[in-house]
Amino acid sequence: MSTEYVLIEQSSPLKGTVSLTGAKNAVSPIMASLLLTSGKNKLTNVPFSDDVRLMIKLLESLGAEVKADESLHTLEIDTSHIKSQSIGPDIMKKMRASILVMGPLLARFGFVEVALPGGCVLGARPIDYHLKAFAKMGVKIEAKGEYLTASAQKMHPTHCVLEYPSVGATENIMMAAVLTPGTTRITNAAFEPEVLDLIEVLKKMGAHIATFPPATIEIEGVTTLQPVEHHIMYDRLEAGSLLLAAAITGGEIHLPEAPAASMDVFLAKLEEMGHQLSYGDKGTGVALKATDSPKAVSFRTMPYPGFPTDLQAPMMAALCLASGKSFVDETVFENRLMHVRELQKMGAQIEMHGHTATIMGVDKLFGAAVIAPDIRASCALILAGLVAEGQTTMTGTHHLKRGYAGLLEKLQALGGKAQLLHE
Repeated sequence: MSTEYVLIEQSSPLKGTVSLTGAKNAVSPIMASLLLTSGKNKLTNVPFSDDVRLMIKLLESLGAEVKADESLHTLEIDTSHIKSQSIGPDIMKKMRASILVMGPLLARFGFVEVALPGGCVLGARPIDYHLKAFAKMGVKIEAKGEYLTASAQKMHPTHCVLEYPSVGATENIMMAAVLTPGTTRITNAAFEPEVLDLIEVLKKMGAHIATFPPATIEIEGVTTLQPVEHHIMYDRLEAGSLLLAAAITGGEIHLPEAPAASMDVFLAKLEEMGHQLSYGDKGTGVALKATDSPKAVSFRTMPYPGFPTDLQAPMMAALCLASGKSFVDETVFENRLMHVRELQKMGAQIEMHGHTATIMGVDKLFGAAVIAPDIRASCALILAGLVAEGQTTMTGTHHLKRGYAGLLEKLQALGGKAQLLHE
């Protein structure tokens, strides 16, 4: 059996203009939401990552007819003939986002059976918030081995107060509520831009959804929803990763589609490091010119609009070469510092104290054999490899392919030396 790996070599400063793909964290819940409709839906600006391909298999297993055009980044999904409400472990255990079919299937059919989900090893990430909310809506939930069955003759509206602004729980509850008669309210809801993109899709279907402070979403249930056509929002996390690729190599980059208006805290940290940023009109578009002497900065990951946990690992790679001492406090996922050990193999000076990493900037990193433990760590290790002396080989490539569509090709177009190989 051949081993797949990414070979990364020290590269010149990355320079150029790059187009972004659709947001990974938006497309999966939007694909799940189409189960609320009966008819032909179309999605454009679709990022064809492995997670999207797995979600296509999931929808097809339920009876949806899917036509994918990867060259045009489009998906046509016909949900007229959904014949199953059961998803097995072969799909569920590979992708945690698959749990998001529970809300739509309950809303439309009153029944769903799912294997317990999997995905990255980022800690517990319990689905308790989802299940507690469904139970408040009158859903009967039973665990049978590795399966959960959920059923309800008739769901009823409720007021859900989330202990934590969970993105997945917010999305799942909304999708269950849009076809539930009456008013459902979610307090302490997540307001990530990807959640707002899902709300836009649901409104296009005919859902009645209102948002208001503090962090509240109100859904007035309707009887039917119509198929939609929707352009997936651009990926702010891919944008951040590419900006960091230019920053760490001392280069220049222009991202015309970058959603700068939803990247404020992250962009402020880049400026604090000394990088020069300029912005397009109406909150869209970012250009970066890297500083020759980046400064250490500290940050704490938080739910939106705070510093995104999904950019913590790539940012840490850049901080390894910044002048001074940085502190990174990970508050979202307890296991999201597993890349520290891999960066240490490359000469990074990082100390761990619980969920806080202390990074002392060094002059050089060195190529090494590293393993990507999760999606965002894979990007961080590639960025580190672009500036490390010698060659870096990264295994765990399935994480990279799950979360990014065409990242290596975009880095190559900018002058980066990173390629997917087999041995």
